Amino acid sequence: MATTNDLKNGTVLKIDGQLWTVIDFQHVKPGKGGAFVRTKLKSVLSGKVVDKTFNAGLKIETANVDKRDMQYLYKDGNDYVFMDTSNYDQITVPEVTVGDATRFLLENQTVLVATHDGSPLYVELPPSVVLEVTYTEPGLQGDRSTGGTKPATLETGHEIQVPLFIEQGTRVKVDTRDSGYLGRVND
Repeated sequence: MATTNDLKNGTVLKIDGQLWTVIDFQHVKPGKGGAFVRTKLKSVLSGKVVDKTFNAGLKIETANVDKRDMQYLYKDGNDYVFMDTSNYDQITVPEVTVGDATRFLLENQTVLVATHDGSPLYVELPPSVVLEVTYTEPGLQGDRSTGGTKPATLETGHEIQVPLFIEQGTRVKVDTRDSGYLGRVND
């Protein structure tokens, strides 16, 4: 248990049996009346964002969320198997929990896995990853970086838009939040 005075960004609260992460908070002390805390909360499971106001000093239940760096090992049916790099324990995470992260997951990649009471809540990728383009139409003579874009399939099977000069076999940096092309990677 904590009070609203202990709130900070990243704190996970348990409200009506659901887990919510504090995205933003603001302590407000109006001239008249009691102080209160305005918060913006994001559902850990669904990703839905809501605004909620608490009276100052109110006791709220916090949830213990364990976030660990884990290595992605392999896909087993509809499940993904991750290994804790510190103690080599393996956990199985359902595909629905991994979510959009599947578009950028490569074997042996290290990601952040959050668990609560032993059950996985979500998988968090780094902000960007480097992947190889496995298929794209060949560029034409005269294609420049200021021109348009074309679709390219990455080694994970996910398709993104890349500049016309990118060729098959090129390694590119991709933003994991919006699938945006960030640049070429020269090894």
